[in-house]
Amino acid sequence: MATFVPRQVFPTLNSLPRSYFLGHHKAGLDKMKTMLSHTDLVIECRDYRIPLTSRNPLFEETLAGRERLIVYTKQDLGSAGQNKDRTRERLIQDFQRPSAVLFSDYKDKSSIRKILEFARTHAAAEDSLTGSRMMVVGMPNVGKSSLLNALRGVGVHKGKAAHTGAQPGVTRKVGTTVKIIEGEESGEGVYLMDTPGVFIPYVPNADAMLKLALCGSVKDTIIAPTTLADYLLYHLNLYDPFIYGGYESPTNDIVQLLDALARKTGRLRKGGTPDLEASALWLIQRWRNGHLGRFVLDEVTPVTLEAERSANESVGISLSQGRKMMKELRKQKSRQKHLDTH
Repeated sequence: MATFVPRQVFPTLNSLPRSYFLGHHKAGLDKMKTMLSHTDLVIECRDYRIPLTSRNPLFEETLAGRERLIVYTKQDLGSAGQNKDRTRERLIQDFQRPSAVLFSDYKDKSSIRKILEFARTHAAAEDSLTGSRMMVVGMPNVGKSSLLNALRGVGVHKGKAAHTGAQPGVTRKVGTTVKIIEGEESGEGVYLMDTPGVFIPYVPNADAMLKLALCGSVKDTIIAPTTLADYLLYHLNLYDPFIYGGYESPTNDIVQLLDALARKTGRLRKGGTPDLEASALWLIQRWRNGHLGRFVLDEVTPVTLEAERSANESVGISLSQGRKMMKELRKQKSRQKHLDTH
């Protein structure tokens, strides 16, 4: 039996959409800017599984002038608690200086308490009689609302204040502030404001778009599920090609895996034909929920971090170009829909 060799490179897909910058993204960003003068601290959330790709330079441009805490959410979905994970986290912390960095799992109260302690210390330094106002920002579906609910639950023992969901776009407007830390005699406490996720105006390459889509930052209708499942298979094979062994032996053929998966899970169309798209969505969701390995999609090394720094300095894509790309995407979908109905 031949030894399985995983793909070392995923094919470049130049036809993929490279923007998801929607109207409520810009409206939310504009609103955040107007609230900045009343904000003491910006808490920027990024996805632990894509620590480099989930950074949005718009926040640094638009919300400059305020101290920033970067929280890498969903740590439980990307870290196995091994030495390589701790090494990666130290590299990220050093790279982001002078901004403070914390890693979080909203279900882990100890990580939530670390964020609360940072917020409490920051608020005490401000020493305001009217309390401290903070703002949580981030890309779509990175876990901002889940984090806010966890901070509120641990901090003041109150129930959920923000709606959450598996697809991006649940929070579409800047919300009201909610208390996350009770005030003391000298102040009114700490309040946190939820905001809508804001996408990058233009994604630099197809690989980054696939990572964002796989982690749920764009709706599952934007990129074909089988394409996304194939990209996931590419990463699963690099991580552990036997992790999906309950359905199929190691393979680089996504159709082969989805066919086997459909038959074993009963995802069949009339006549017993495998439903490959439904199987692809199910496979993707299994990984998103942490059932197919816990690993990061971004390579984090001193070399890649330096490349990221250089790329950040050359960011020059305007909001208008992002809107132009979205307009073209809508035209393409409209043309395809017209062809499908004739």
